[in-house]
Amino acid sequence: MSRVLHEWNVEEPQFWEQTGKSIASRNLWISIPCLLLAFSVWLVWSVVVAKLPAVGFKYTTNELFWLASLPGLSGATLRIFYSFMVPIFGGRLWTTLTTASLLIPAIGIGIAVQNPETPYVMFLALALLCGFGGGNFASSMANISFFFPKRAKGHALALNAGLGNAGVSIMQFLIPVVITAGVFGAIGGEPQALDNGGELWVQNAGYVWVPFLVVATLAAWFGMNDLASAKASFKEQSVIFSRKHNWIMCLLYTGTFGSFIGYSAGFPLLSQLMFPDINALKFAFLGPLVGALSRAGTGWISDKYGGGRVTFWTFVGMVAAVFGVIFFLGIREQPGAYWGFFSMFIVLFFLTGVGNASTFQMIPVIMGRELPRLMPGVSKQELTRHVDKESAAIIGFTSAIAAYGAFFIPKAYGTSIAMTGGPQAALWGFLAFYVLCVAVTWMSYTRRSGLLYAVERGISAPATAQRA
Repeated sequence: MSRVLHEWNVEEPQFWEQTGKSIASRNLWISIPCLLLAFSVWLVWSVVVAKLPAVGFKYTTNELFWLASLPGLSGATLRIFYSFMVPIFGGRLWTTLTTASLLIPAIGIGIAVQNPETPYVMFLALALLCGFGGGNFASSMANISFFFPKRAKGHALALNAGLGNAGVSIMQFLIPVVITAGVFGAIGGEPQALDNGGELWVQNAGYVWVPFLVVATLAAWFGMNDLASAKASFKEQSVIFSRKHNWIMCLLYTGTFGSFIGYSAGFPLLSQLMFPDINALKFAFLGPLVGALSRAGTGWISDKYGGGRVTFWTFVGMVAAVFGVIFFLGIREQPGAYWGFFSMFIVLFFLTGVGNASTFQMIPVIMGRELPRLMPGVSKQELTRHVDKESAAIIGFTSAIAAYGAFFIPKAYGTSIAMTGGPQAALWGFLAFYVLCVAVTWMSYTRRSGLLYAVERGISAPATAQRA
């Protein structure tokens, strides 16, 4: 089969069942492990920073939080560019190149952590290079959105994103295990001595991903496809900057995915600092795992009740959960406070996963309602093409803006601790932001005159469904 598909009409049921479904599924199931590895490399510093002091790197708390947060800054910035790349270069080529690029920081980390004399600036550079993994999400989601019909798009995107997000929890579970043994033998390098007489192979935190990245790169090149119908220039895609709902969804997705990725980056180090008597790294992976699984498994709720309504109540729940975190931090010297703190974060991670799925479900529906009004003279076929392309571009761009949460949340913790002695000031700021998201969701989408009110209550069908 040609790697470039010129006929692609998945909205036609017969074509989908006979041809499109198998091709789309193959591309999805290659995309998922590529994205999972991208998230693993992107957030690898969230665990590595907690181990650096033990193997001879004498950095301050603020310097450690900088290393944990910089991948978020570079990853979010790269997403802005990556979100437009698939229609320009093709999903197959771009997925191959971006997956292969992760070998650079993975190998670099493995080399750098073996020498306590490695300059701090080198670690800063490697942290920035891990942002390659963060950029991949925008292009991956945009690419998969082109392969599936509207009736299956939400589930496919939830699987791609949810199982891809699981890379964070897999990484946070796997690294504390692999750094305790010389799993790569002589080629992996010598261990680092601990003050208590033990040994760690911190370089394995980078090296462990190398064989998987090689396999995933080859699978993308030989197994994925490009869609001729998905081709578009940057100029064609840049129309989204004039769509007000693009900017509203940037705000809401920052509240959901931005929170997920930011909490994932900062949770291990924050837990260790606030509860030093607890081996928090043993449990840190559970938060991102819950968030990833809830994203993959709760898309049906938005399909049934409407993404706008689910998003509204998700933010209400996040307000309550952050208040719970603040409460248990205030009594952290008391027995059992850690488990209250941990439970509230688990609730937060779960809700971010639900909100991640619901906000992405909203985007195609919103554009299906808006574009017929904005482009009244366009044919149905051409209108469908514009809805698909603008939805894909908005999905990519909103994910780029939201990814800055991976920088701002851990950096806010570090700044709050440095200025006030605790993270509570940062958490009160997050709570206020979620209150804003509640208000914006209600005003724009779920109140009686909101854009999605009638659609989500079955009073009228979305414009895209009416055309079908």
